[in-house]
Amino acid sequence: MTLDGVEEGRTELGRSLLERGALTSDWVLAFAAVPRSAFLPRRIWPYDMDSGTSVSVDLRDEPGLWFTYADSDVPVVTQWDDGRGTGRGVTATSSASMPSVVFRMLRDLDVKAGHRVLEIGTGTGWNAALLAQRVGRENVVSIEIDTAVAAAARDNCARFGTPLLVLERDGADGDEPGAPYDRTIATAGVRAVPAAWVRDTRPGGLILAPWGTHFSNEDATVRLEVAGDGKTASGRFTGPVEFMKLRAQRGEFAGHDAYVTKGLEGADRTVTRITEEELLDTGPFTGRRFVLGLRVRDCRHQVAERRNGARPVWFYGLGDRSWACVMFQDGGREAPVWQSGPRRLWDEVAAALDWWRGAGKPGYERLGLTVGPQGQRAWLDDPSDAWDV
Repeated sequence: MTLDGVEEGRTELGRSLLERGALTSDWVLAFAAVPRSAFLPRRIWPYDMDSGTSVSVDLRDEPGLWFTYADSDVPVVTQWDDGRGTGRGVTATSSASMPSVVFRMLRDLDVKAGHRVLEIGTGTGWNAALLAQRVGRENVVSIEIDTAVAAAARDNCARFGTPLLVLERDGADGDEPGAPYDRTIATAGVRAVPAAWVRDTRPGGLILAPWGTHFSNEDATVRLEVAGDGKTASGRFTGPVEFMKLRAQRGEFAGHDAYVTKGLEGADRTVTRITEEELLDTGPFTGRRFVLGLRVRDCRHQVAERRNGARPVWFYGLGDRSWACVMFQDGGREAPVWQSGPRRLWDEVAAALDWWRGAGKPGYERLGLTVGPQGQRAWLDDPSDAWDV
């Protein structure tokens, strides 16, 4: 690919982001000045939309394809299994996010010239370099837990001409010596907003983070404003995302066999008229399963493959060994349900669906989160009407 071709690819990406509202006019100069390709390693694993999987591309072998992916609106994996191998592994553990997600989050962060920004999760360093373009490199501090990833990010930023302070530590601990910050942004997902982030962000400052429950991988960015007491923060969810979690919050799952030790034997059996479509929906990030996770605490669900016209959906309680299974069958008017353990997990899920329907089937835009010394509380429309999550 020629240099003209590379520039054409970036121009087309920028045009697409602008048309979709992900890239706003105040971020155009930063987009033009800081290309994602400058921060990617030679070997990458971009997500291929056609095959629905991550593919391996090496700059030395396929430069044209490498730049095509670098300038496409797809996530790019840059590390597997916390760096324990050199090739593709089992679990993606570091990446460069989709440009549309990056610029949507930067838009929601609402940074101004001169703001001091704390970034949690340096990754390739691209996001930090974009921030430095807006607020000045001396005002950006980034934290990365992985030694190799942190070193590569420092090298990327220095080679690009924007050397940045990258602290190697657990981002959940924040940066108290450097506080207070005007903005804190996390590029790793959380299930609980660390108190340190509230502590390190000034009253009136903003925290932007991908947040989700154990129920599914459907997360949403939450935009929290720190209250005058400096101990609490509250705000609304701004849109759907899916991020790798902070290492401390990945959440280990014991596995199906640890719960269902005797098959369906001994479980209580009932039936439900809730349909597969009502529970699962068909489109990605509709918000339904996100809401279910907000209403059914400490629960994980898994959707099995359809076989012989039947699809089981499993629910596992994370505080004990409670489980439930609903078996949806093609053409069935009722679906059998099995439940075991002290929690009636399917009853909780069914009640959450009833609540969602009764509330007008709310999406992300009506939901919010408040965090503080007493924990986390979600709310619908008004923070005064909240529940623990």
